Amino acid sequence: MPELPVLSGEAIYAAVSPAEAIARVRDAFVRHRRGEWRMPAKVYLDSPPHGDFRAMPAIGGDLAMLKWISSFPSNPGEHGLPAVIGQVLLSDARTSEPVALLDAGAVTALRTGAVAAVAADALAAGRSVGIVGCGLHGAWAARCLVAAGYGPGVCFDMRAEAAESLAAELGWRAGARPEALAADVVCCVTPGHAPVVETQDLHPGLHLNMLGADGPGKAEATVDAVLACELFCDEWAQASHGGELTGAVEAGRLRRDAVTDLGAVLTGEAPGRSEPEAVTLFDSTGLAIQDLAVAAAALEALRDGRVEAQTVSL
Repeated sequence: MPELPVLSGEAIYAAVSPAEAIARVRDAFVRHRRGEWRMPAKVYLDSPPHGDFRAMPAIGGDLAMLKWISSFPSNPGEHGLPAVIGQVLLSDARTSEPVALLDAGAVTALRTGAVAAVAADALAAGRSVGIVGCGLHGAWAARCLVAAGYGPGVCFDMRAEAAESLAAELGWRAGARPEALAADVVCCVTPGHAPVVETQDLHPGLHLNMLGADGPGKAEATVDAVLACELFCDEWAQASHGGELTGAVEAGRLRRDAVTDLGAVLTGEAPGRSEPEAVTLFDSTGLAIQDLAVAAAALEALRDGRVEAQTVSL
C-alpha cells in the first residue's frame, strides 16, 4: 500500500473555508436528492453510560467514505478530552484504495456550521442571528452564517465566557437566552438534554436551526413548539428516529407528509417557508453526505498543494 496522508483538524480548517464548506454541503444535498450520492442509514453503537459511537458511510463521485465518530458528553469534564472524537477514511470508489485519513471532529464542525447557513438561505426570512450554545459547533454555525452574510448576532451559553469569546470574535454581543431567541435566525447547538425552545419563544418570521439533538432521547424544543412550526429536515429516517422531530413522531402527533426534506427545497421540488411571518424549523441530524462533501474539499486542497499532511504507511 502507498503512504496514506493524514489531515489534522488544523489542516482541515486551513483547507476548507466556511464559504467553501457551505457551497460543498449545498451541492451534496442536491446530489443526494438526485440520487447521485448515496448513504446507508447511520449506525449507533451505545457505550453506556458514557455516550455512543456512530458509523456513517457514503459514496459520491470518485470517493467512498466511512466516518467513525463518538459522542461522549462527559469527556471534557471527566477526562479533558473533546466530546466528539473520530476519524474519516476516504477511499477511491473505483479501486477501493484508501486515499486519506482525516480528523472527524473538524469535518463535523465544518459541515454542521455549513448546513446552518444552507438551511437559512433556503428557509429564513431575516438576517439577524441568535446562537444558543457556543461550543465548537455553535461557533462554526456562527462563522458560517457570517460567511453567508448573516448578522449581527447575539450569543448565549450557560458558560458566559464561551458566549463572550464567540461574540468578541465576530463583533456580536453576548446576551441572555430570550435575546438570542428573538433573532430572525436562531441556531440551537446544545447537548439536547433539556429543551431550550418553548412555544412562547416563537415569534413571526423566526427560523430555527436545531443542530444539537442528534440521537434518540435528545431534544432542544418541546413537542408543542416543534408542532407550531413549518417543519423541514435533512433526512426523515434519521430525524424521525433520533432528531428534533422524534418526540412528536413517538407521540403520534407528526407524520411524514408534514415534514419537507431540505434537499427538495434546494432542488426546487418543494417550497420553503409559506410566508414571511411563518415560523420554520430545520431539524439537522447530520448526514454522511455532508461529511463526504467537506472531506472531498479537504482532499482536493491537499492534492492542489494548498495544505500539507502527515503520512502513515499501512
